[in-house]
Amino acid sequence: MKLHEYQSKRIFAKYGIPIPNGDVATTPAEARTIAQRLGKRVVIKSQVLVGGRGKAGGIKVADTPDDAESVADKILGMDIKGLIVNKVLVDEAADIKSEIYLGAVLDRAARKIAIMASSEGGVEIEEVAAQTPEKIITVHAHPFLGLLDYQARNLAYGIGLPKEHINTFIKIAQGLYRAFVDTDASLAEINPLVVNGAGQLEAVDGKIVLDDSALFRHADLADMRDPQEEDDAEREAREAGLSFINLDGEIGCMVNGAGLAMTTMDIVTLFGGSAANFLDIGGGAQADKVAQALRIILADDRVKAVLVNIFGGITRCDEVARGLLEAFATLNTDVPFVVRLVGTNEEEGRQILAESEFNVTPATSLADAAEKAVAAAKNKNLS
Repeated sequence: MKLHEYQSKRIFAKYGIPIPNGDVATTPAEARTIAQRLGKRVVIKSQVLVGGRGKAGGIKVADTPDDAESVADKILGMDIKGLIVNKVLVDEAADIKSEIYLGAVLDRAARKIAIMASSEGGVEIEEVAAQTPEKIITVHAHPFLGLLDYQARNLAYGIGLPKEHINTFIKIAQGLYRAFVDTDASLAEINPLVVNGAGQLEAVDGKIVLDDSALFRHADLADMRDPQEEDDAEREAREAGLSFINLDGEIGCMVNGAGLAMTTMDIVTLFGGSAANFLDIGGGAQADKVAQALRIILADDRVKAVLVNIFGGITRCDEVARGLLEAFATLNTDVPFVVRLVGTNEEEGRQILAESEFNVTPATSLADAAEKAVAAAKNKNLS
């Protein structure tokens, strides 16, 4: 789950990271009021969860409250990469002397949190990594002790930060680390962290991406979710307790278990097809949940065939079969189904499907299921 810039920076501020004064506006009049209150030159920044806002015209400077109102009027309602701007952040415009990148991310290979800094602030870190990787300095925080002073100091020295800023930089880096850990984030970055005209460090932009799996611990953060972040199918799946991600293929996949779902998608590709989605119904899914999952898959017009791959452990194959029949009874579809049921009550599940009035193709193995699903999708395209 991604947080907006204004949400991320407000979290940063709680950890002692200096941010510009500002507030969020939803109307041009509100933007004018905020600019008037700040009494300085301001920057109007669209709040949408995509990159490239500036290039799209979603970030502009305003010299006066009247200008702020006019600029906000132009930005609000803009379509930026398919997302409509409903809010703008009105911040004091920074007098930028130099820019730094500072970020925290989970390094799965090292099994530690990596803190990265670069003198190339204001640029996508992926671009820096590709073109000038030597300009990225990385340290790994200690799992129990956190980001230590000497580590943050090494970052500062590594990016050539002037000595007068090092102590403040250490506090900011440690604040970013604590914000990352306390919010169960998968990414937290300040880009750019600037040295302003007053010779002070200031986080003029911020980004936090939260781990969805940990949101049950953070009801306050979960409430910050932007409905535009998800499409309708993904939102419906989340509300139903399903793990679902839309893809661009034509074979709908319904699987129990994330690892098995990934394997299913891979083997569909191996046989010449492409998955329309990632969908994990989870362990112990009952018939109603299976039916809901199937409705979400079939709501996608691109789906030409559905592959159901269930390894019954906690999830019972007969419950899955009943869920499929429940969904079939309420959906008017001619999409072919290939079903592989293995594990707990697999014989009962197969019998339920075989005795039904619906046309379901059984499969004996995952390879058999994938091959049949790809063939069914191709036949559907020809019909």
